[in-house]
Amino acid sequence: MPINDNFVYMPPQEPLAIVYEDEDLVVIEKPAGLLSVPGRLPEHHDSAYFRVLERYPNAKITHRLDMATSGILMFAKHREAEVAVSKMFQARTVKKNYIALVQGKLEAEGSVEVPLITDWENRPRQIVHFDLGKPARTLYQALEYSEAEDISRVLLTPITGRSHQLRVHMQYIGHPITGDKLYHPEPYQSPLKRMALHASYLAFKQPLSGADVEIKVKIPF
Repeated sequence: MPINDNFVYMPPQEPLAIVYEDEDLVVIEKPAGLLSVPGRLPEHHDSAYFRVLERYPNAKITHRLDMATSGILMFAKHREAEVAVSKMFQARTVKKNYIALVQGKLEAEGSVEVPLITDWENRPRQIVHFDLGKPARTLYQALEYSEAEDISRVLLTPITGRSHQLRVHMQYIGHPITGDKLYHPEPYQSPLKRMALHASYLAFKQPLSGADVEIKVKIPF
């Protein structure tokens, strides 16, 4: 959902759950409906980053999740860690998995590889554009299908990290994520009161200590 002057922002108020922490990093589980970083207006200031700063004043955000997406979100505790994590993401050595509920029966597994660009007249929407778009690739694996609801549970692995990538790629192949108010034609028919996309897994080699880190969280739907 776009953040604009008419949007009424009512983020969940439960305390953030810390799922991993060391001397350099802190990883939380962001609830759906909470911004990753503050918005432009004062009433959009409450965010995962703002709440983390209250406990870790020098924290830096390392990546983002859409407001409607829940799950694993990592912060660096200091500048050196921020730089190291940024290089790690640029090198694509971080493994991220998401679980989503998508419309329709998704076949087995596959890859979506179509370029994306911002739809400037309809921001924050992103669109597929083969001439001007930036390369984007998503792997998907169907896990189960509910015939009664016509919904598939799917494991998504982004190879690139474009804005709204998973959402646009699923829409592109005809299986939009349920509850997605930007890309699903009938989002309010979702069995949930939210978009069904959750960052459930993160694995990487801690860039400063060299330790292998693997983080898993439960799926809330």
